[in-house]
Amino acid sequence: MPLDLAILNARILEGMGSPAYLGAVGIEDSRICYVGPGRELAARRTINAQGMVVCPGFIDMHSHSDLLPLAEPACLAKMMQGVTTEVIGQDGLSYAPLTDETLPFFRTAFRGLNGDPDGLVWDWRSTAEYLDRFDRRAAVNIAMLAPHGNLRAAAMGLENRPPTPDELRRMTRLLDESMREGAFGLSTGLTYAPASYAATGELVELCRVVGRHGGYFAPHLRNYGRTMEAAVEEAIQVCTQAELPLHLTHFHASFTTGRGKAGDYLARLNRARSYGLEITLDAYPYVAASTFMAGLLPGWACDGGTARLLERLAEPATRERIRYEMEITGCDGMQGLPAQWEALVVTDTGGGKCEDWIGRSLRQIADEIGQPPFQCFADLLVESELAASCVWFIGNEDNLQQFMRDPQFMAGSDGLLVGRRPHPRAWGTFARYLARYVRELRILTLEECVRKMTSLPASRLGLTDRGILRTGMSADLVIFDPDTVQDTATYENPRSHPEGIPYVLVNGQLVKDRGRPTGALPGRALRRGVP
Repeated sequence: MPLDLAILNARILEGMGSPAYLGAVGIEDSRICYVGPGRELAARRTINAQGMVVCPGFIDMHSHSDLLPLAEPACLAKMMQGVTTEVIGQDGLSYAPLTDETLPFFRTAFRGLNGDPDGLVWDWRSTAEYLDRFDRRAAVNIAMLAPHGNLRAAAMGLENRPPTPDELRRMTRLLDESMREGAFGLSTGLTYAPASYAATGELVELCRVVGRHGGYFAPHLRNYGRTMEAAVEEAIQVCTQAELPLHLTHFHASFTTGRGKAGDYLARLNRARSYGLEITLDAYPYVAASTFMAGLLPGWACDGGTARLLERLAEPATRERIRYEMEITGCDGMQGLPAQWEALVVTDTGGGKCEDWIGRSLRQIADEIGQPPFQCFADLLVESELAASCVWFIGNEDNLQQFMRDPQFMAGSDGLLVGRRPHPRAWGTFARYLARYVRELRILTLEECVRKMTSLPASRLGLTDRGILRTGMSADLVIFDPDTVQDTATYENPRSHPEGIPYVLVNGQLVKDRGRPTGALPGRALRRGVP
């Protein structure tokens, strides 16, 4: 009987860092059934991959595809660059578990992060029900972290205070349910309310639950600016006490406070590793960050939910207190540093009257209309009902290059898919690694870069049937030309797909064929411990 697909004359990179070799790959059903020396394989479809690399599909370790695939299941932003699995539920903010009471908050407070797609039926509440919505209804696979903010909101509302013993037990029970239903670990967002209201002890108790299930902790740290050293220490302390692995997500030492400190951070991570703590990290290959603009506010301003926040922005005395903390003392949302309005560029305004501000910094906008930058910022949040988002030019290229050389570093796009002019990292991250940091700058070898995007993240997730090009594994594959692969997404034109990646397979089906999406939806909702 002929195979479903044969890939011939390819440079095979199995994903473990070993050198490429010329050979062939055979696929039957959803599995790889042959990998080895080139020979003629009888198949219903044959791809001649002369001059190209075939490797495992890329795994995006930090994705914000929490809602859009439910409305746009082709997942073009990631699929077209070779991503076959996305890890959602990041930064402690997602959409399961939910309750009838918390649903309105998560739909409105984080529209600048994930949008609120028209026509979406919000008929799930548990992690299991949410994952079911993706299963074989999307072009790529979806894995999920349990989001701390959702757990906290469900257990105790949106108040800025410690949980009572009963509320903490409620949180741990919800987390235990999410882990049993397939979550791979716990995420938190320690600069985003309500997760930011948690003390270290709360995180330790939650992480003990995750550790018992074999999961990992992925914190958005409490600070990436003035006190980043202390924030890293807190994460190490939590995982040491709770006895589970630490995954440092979007790990950039940004701002002027982080310049030149990559070596210091890596030395600290290696000391913790020498004591037995398992530590991995990911980052996107750009020097600009991106977030929803409400996330830059002081955490206390968000106490009680979105309606109370909008009221505070309308109260002159409270608005002045917010301005003072953002511009003078540096609040938690601004990473403890005074606002640099020239570095904040508006990417979306929620469709309101300020749309002509898109693509300009708040400093430019303020100078043009003759108002202080903070007034423009606060007015935009009110006008957009918190849906505004931004790009933030704060990164350090030298730090990024040092971090990506770490053996346990992997790729994560952290890309927002919504907005008029979002960050290009959602469309370009994986091609950019291959083009800029392998071919052009030679910071990484091709073999090592592919390992960081395939088998290494699969190992962190505990996936035993993906991330390696080997017989018997799920056929998540990418075929690309290492000489021509190129990201084309820019800050001015972010929704531009990369070049040089003609074929992508998910679970044995072509989702990209000769450079074009096929419309197939073979993606699975991956669940921890379920092959």
